[in-house]
Amino acid sequence: MFNYTFQWKQALARLPQMLDGAVVTMQVALLSMAIGIALAVVLTLFRLSRSRILSGIATSWVEIARNTPALFQIYMAHFGVASFGIHFSPWTSLLLGITFNNAGYLAENFRGALKAIPDTQARAGRSLGLSELQAFRFIVMPQMLRISFLPMTNQMVWAILMTSLGVTVGMNTDLYGVTQDLNALTFRTFELFAVAAVIFYLITKIIQLGARLLARRMFRY
Repeated sequence: MFNYTFQWKQALARLPQMLDGAVVTMQVALLSMAIGIALAVVLTLFRLSRSRILSGIATSWVEIARNTPALFQIYMAHFGVASFGIHFSPWTSLLLGITFNNAGYLAENFRGALKAIPDTQARAGRSLGLSELQAFRFIVMPQMLRISFLPMTNQMVWAILMTSLGVTVGMNTDLYGVTQDLNALTFRTFELFAVAAVIFYLITKIIQLGARLLARRMFRY
């Protein structure tokens, strides 16, 4: 029979600790997105390069990021490189793994966005005396980022959810890690993880709503 007694007060009493964990979750996700966007732009340039080496590096990165589990990428950042004597903290390993994943997915999004931009845009810039890199920076890239804005929002949500994988490499300061530790102390599994799920849900919904409002303001035309 169902005889479980809910004790929500125990979970809610630990809400401040969980919110502190949520702040760490946001820090990792935001930083991984900022670095990931910068790397994705570089990877996009590499893929446009006439150099087979640079193009190969970019293609390999995208293929690995998109076709292997995010957990594998975080494991490699923590346990894989440790085989070569390189040791990162759980926080750094989580950041590296999520950033690698973000850069790969965003680079593919940027590639798709570039296909939607007519080649005449870049040629028009070249005709005005801009170099190929300047034409990309001032004409093509702003349009590329505009087209990719909502997909970037989706990737940000995915980055927030991926932070929960940090517990597998010993991360215990983010929202999921804090909840896991509190569960070990109180054994109120359902209540604690239900509260954590609500926090995750609210964070992602706020980001999605904020992105829509920002898109309306920035991209009116």
